[in-house]
Amino acid sequence: MTDIPRKFDDVRVLIFDLDGTLIDSKLDLALAVNAMLEHSGRPASSHEEIYSLVGNGAPALVRRALGEGAGEAEVEASLAYFLSYYREHMLDNTVLYPGVRECLAAVEKYSLAILTNKPVRFSVAIIEGLGIARYFRYVYGGNSFERKKPDPIGVETLLRDFAAAPRQAMIVGDSEVDIQTARNAGTWACGVTYGLGSERLPQSGPDLLLDSLTELPQILRSGAL
Repeated sequence: MTDIPRKFDDVRVLIFDLDGTLIDSKLDLALAVNAMLEHSGRPASSHEEIYSLVGNGAPALVRRALGEGAGEAEVEASLAYFLSYYREHMLDNTVLYPGVRECLAAVEKYSLAILTNKPVRFSVAIIEGLGIARYFRYVYGGNSFERKKPDPIGVETLLRDFAAAPRQAMIVGDSEVDIQTARNAGTWACGVTYGLGSERLPQSGPDLLLDSLTELPQILRSGAL
């Protein structure tokens, strides 16, 4: 009788989303959005409303926060203000989620990367500030390529960087954007339930759904659920 293949035995590349997956950045993002809205003469939004807008990069966040009536000139000026404000305040309240540091230490033998829709210079500054930059060989952001997630271009680049096949890689993220990115690239998809997009995540059909990243190393070692 032959052994049943274990599901994740071939995984050797882990590609992490950033906001809502590794870092709890929602308060700093909300404060930056409201500073931008105040600067543009608009009323502040609730933090919960702003959290629901996060996930497709800074330009999309600003455009959504301003609303449908905003013209291109206002969007561009507001984006510039938002990025300037956020650059100065992005580590005021941002922290690692519980279990992230322990997970990264336990999966150090894997090839690790970050693929986020956040601007890359901000992403690098944040992981350096939080002391986890050493774990990642590559960090790609929303301005690293001509298209953002869920387009697979970033994952395809990382697969070439690591000389890996799609089924040797797993994307770990908190939103349906991450799951769709994995589907578009042909990789495994792991969702976390605590992030910004967690309410919609189960319906997107991840291969694996975790309440804490501390669960991931053991699952990868066992090769199966």
